[in-house]
Amino acid sequence: MKKTVVINVVGLTKRLIGEHTPFIKSFQEKGSMSLIEPALPAVTCSAQATYLTGKYPFQHGIVGNGWYFKNECEVKFWKQSNKLVQEEKLWEHLKKEDETFTCANMFWWYNMYSTADFSVTPRPNYLADGRKIPDIYSHPVKLRDTLQEELGTFPLFQFWGPKTSIKSSKWIADASIKTDELHDPTLTLIYLPHLDYNLQRHGLDFAKISTDLNEIDTVVKDLVTYYEQKNCTVVLLSEYGITNVDNPIHLNRVLRKGGYLAIREERGLELLDSGASTAFAVADHQIAHIYLNDKSVLKDVQLLLQNQEGVEKVICGTELMDYHLNHDRCGDLVVVADKNSWFTYYYWLDDAKAPDFARMVDIHKKPGYDPVEMFTDPKDKLVMVKVLWKLLKKKLGFRTVMDVIPLNAELVKGSHGRIPEDEDDYPILITNNNQYPDKNQIKDTEVFVILKELIKQ
Repeated sequence: MKKTVVINVVGLTKRLIGEHTPFIKSFQEKGSMSLIEPALPAVTCSAQATYLTGKYPFQHGIVGNGWYFKNECEVKFWKQSNKLVQEEKLWEHLKKEDETFTCANMFWWYNMYSTADFSVTPRPNYLADGRKIPDIYSHPVKLRDTLQEELGTFPLFQFWGPKTSIKSSKWIADASIKTDELHDPTLTLIYLPHLDYNLQRHGLDFAKISTDLNEIDTVVKDLVTYYEQKNCTVVLLSEYGITNVDNPIHLNRVLRKGGYLAIREERGLELLDSGASTAFAVADHQIAHIYLNDKSVLKDVQLLLQNQEGVEKVICGTELMDYHLNHDRCGDLVVVADKNSWFTYYYWLDDAKAPDFARMVDIHKKPGYDPVEMFTDPKDKLVMVKVLWKLLKKKLGFRTVMDVIPLNAELVKGSHGRIPEDEDDYPILITNNNQYPDKNQIKDTEVFVILKELIKQ
């Protein structure tokens, strides 16, 4: 089988390839490129699961970046077990055909306890005193120590949060090269998240994102140069395109005002009680799953949400089959935002009663995705002083929380999840394999087939 590397450049689209990405542009011009027709939801975990299985969410079960775990009555995002993906993965399929085939998964999602030969994924240490220490999880276990001894500790706080930067993508790229030098896998899957950050902060404002485009172009150049020297097939791939938004929609507040949400108050702060709610929303960018604990209110909730400004459509019943979402993990209703809108998880009506985790980077406690975690309050000129003071207190052993995240969803200027209006904002697949037929557009399920064919050449 042909040695292959798949570089997932998050957010890369035809629109973004140009003067600020000279290497990627030249790679595209010399190779073959296809637009990928995205499916709902066009979000990280669903897209990756579809690419790696060739199946739709109703088959592989990944209906979003998170969902309502009905038996536990809890919303959970960004879980890591590969056992959550309910279909055979690309590397498992290829191993059946060639027992010498090996795969390295470098930061693609659901990367723990998988059948990949080598894997690395973020895994912070959560200490008893409340501190979160950057770290990774790897298989084999020794790979974790080898990478961090040579490259330094994985820069977790540059991977997500207000301090996001090219450092995390550069670390992943360097770790991928080191893993290749150590183990020479047949297939390497690499995740480069850098464009995800400022595209969500600023949208498609090239005056503000040009530096980010140039930075990721340099990292891609380093990777492609390394792998092409090893006579590899190289694939540049993306999961979705990010487009401009200016209208956050607070679906849980709508449901709360309608009398459907259950709220529990603790220490004067409010928590969403999903298990006791009649209906609630799990927001995921421009898509939201609406779960009903009382099915009799379905039509009423559907009508309520359809009438909200910024909602494009509400999908339910047999229509879920048309979107390949008819899985038990899916909401009873799936709400899609219009092109200018996106969904928050916010459910409180008074910021003074917002839960403590709302003002923190806390991806596991929030009952929905929160891109505002990438911001600090732009009006607070002393915010960095406050951050440094809190860090000092933590190092001195005092308990403190990093409550520096604002509650202003209007700061977010870019989002994804729905199918974009313009094909220039579709995800893309580019390869240096000139035998690959240059199709103008492919379905997201076809990525699996194309990767398999490229590897088997």
